[in-house]
Amino acid sequence: MTMKQLLSATALAALPAGALFAQDLPPCENCADSITAVSWGGAYQTSQIKAYAEPYTALTGTTFTWDESSNEAVAKLRAQSEAGNITWDLVDVEGPDSQRLCDEGLAMEVDHDEILAAGDDGSAPTDDFSDSVINDCFIPQIVFSTTFGYRTDVSAWNGNEPDNLCALFDLETFPGKRSLEKRPKKNIEWALLCDGVAKDELYDVLSTPEGLERALAKLDTIKSETIWWSAGAETPQRLADGEVVMGSTYNGRLFSLIVEQNQPVKMLWDWQVFDFDGWVIPADLPEDRLNRVLHFLHFATDTQRLADQAKYISYGPARASSQPLVSTHADLGIEMAPHMPTNPENQKNYLVNNIEWWADNQDDVEARFQAWLAQ
Repeated sequence: MTMKQLLSATALAALPAGALFAQDLPPCENCADSITAVSWGGAYQTSQIKAYAEPYTALTGTTFTWDESSNEAVAKLRAQSEAGNITWDLVDVEGPDSQRLCDEGLAMEVDHDEILAAGDDGSAPTDDFSDSVINDCFIPQIVFSTTFGYRTDVSAWNGNEPDNLCALFDLETFPGKRSLEKRPKKNIEWALLCDGVAKDELYDVLSTPEGLERALAKLDTIKSETIWWSAGAETPQRLADGEVVMGSTYNGRLFSLIVEQNQPVKMLWDWQVFDFDGWVIPADLPEDRLNRVLHFLHFATDTQRLADQAKYISYGPARASSQPLVSTHADLGIEMAPHMPTNPENQKNYLVNNIEWWADNQDDVEARFQAWLAQ
């Protein structure tokens, strides 16, 4: 069955822009009654549940099972494929992982203009999502960044506060434990920036063995003061507990810590790393499960719903037509636009994750990084 036929079966293809309200949502024919969705847990997954899953369940009765394994999505989908048992229906991944899954045939290729709703302004999905449509398998949701939080009450800092990324490596002025992700991505770029490499030369330098070793040598200077994290919730918890004085994590996690929990922490936006995050559909799903996923995605990625996610977390919607609709936090009532990574005041220095480079080099760089960690 072709993609067009699948959409016809679910009565979605003929829907006009903006038609997906309760009274207009068509039935989903030959559709499973549940979705197993994979995400990251924490505040981000909660924003997906509030903005997408709960409204969709209210309209359709579909039940959701959430798996917090997105950090291991590539390895686990490989294993499921090899076993011939795909247990996931929809997987939230960062851009580079979507590229790897697409390249390996583990994620389904889609026609964005067929399966997604047009923008509220009438724009075609590919025009509305623009650069966030990074490959034929990726269905964009949000723009987020990885950046730093730091405690504001460290007595050993004598009233100083970090004002740039390289405070991470300044143990004399800013002593104390750091929290960094237990992966090379972003850490090695930050290390080279603070070792004097220009932004536009980063990936040329990293493409040489000497460049990677240079980055690891810079990280060596703080290795003894670093606690490594695997889940995005770890750095905020360590900051709240005073276990670390600064650390990296996703900007939405820090927003929750600072604004919602009112902890003595500030955000350091300098050299935040932008990423796109979105959905991929595992290849070779049974027809009823695929129909349900397509029905949900058409609903969950329209203009209003992507703007709705920003009511719960400070990540920017990937659709241009959604961004003017970003309003206030659902519970706190504060304006969310200033807390977005795409706010001009927050992106004076920034990087965009080089998806192609990481898709080509991640396995080798990861192996070297893990060997360095074990030394």
